Amino acid sequence: MGPWTRFPYDTQDYRYDTAALRRAWERLHVGDAEPWPEDETVQTAWCAYHAGDYQQAVALGLAADAASAAGGLTVASKAQLMQAHYLERSETQRFALFLDAAARAEALAEQEPGNANAHYLLAYALGRYGQGISVARALQQGLGERVKGALETTIRLEPRHADAHTALGAFHAEVIDTLGALLGRTQGASKDAGISMFRTALRLNPGSAITRVEYANGLVMLEGETRLRDAEKLYAEAAQCTPLDATERLHIEVARAELAL
Repeated sequence: MGPWTRFPYDTQDYRYDTAALRRAWERLHVGDAEPWPEDETVQTAWCAYHAGDYQQAVALGLAADAASAAGGLTVASKAQLMQAHYLERSETQRFALFLDAAARAEALAEQEPGNANAHYLLAYALGRYGQGISVARALQQGLGERVKGALETTIRLEPRHADAHTALGAFHAEVIDTLGALLGRTQGASKDAGISMFRTALRLNPGSAITRVEYANGLVMLEGETRLRDAEKLYAEAAQCTPLDATERLHIEVARAELAL
């Protein structure tokens, strides 16, 4: 694999050394509740991740995992997924990155069934892949059940996992938008559950831009154009968030792009 597409914005404000990363860790990881890693290589991998150097984060994370350091696969998988979803231009390569990360996360979940983020990253990888091939096709392939199950496991293991609540809200919204409320029940989806998940995510992580973006999308999918004004308000709030790292900056740019449409 050649060099990955570089993060397109200035990264000066997102570059942490390990001491600064430790001080900012709780705020940076309020969304995924990832515990502080003790291994120095994993810490350096997270520094690369937060600076938007996703390829370096993957390399360091995999190297740490090869040395049996806890947390290496988590940072490697998350970095690969952000690269795939936000920066990879080739659809073929994007799908390959999603599926590779899904296989890695699934193996980690089997090895460490109590690792909440292993289950979350599996759900994220399969969910984004499913969006890419179309939600209807993904549901036909049984991916919806796997995504929902992995997210519910994440929340059971770590109830403070705001990102999992956001993703589960998006699951309910996309299934209902694709199948309708009645058929959506066959996939375990409901409007009330979706709205509840988004609200919980915002309560757990009130400064999250991505939760606002997904909530805005979900409102329109669940309740139609009557909620467009509410969705626009959420996009505007997301666009005004202050990013603490490269990934948050990408989330905010998504909101700005929605407002520009």
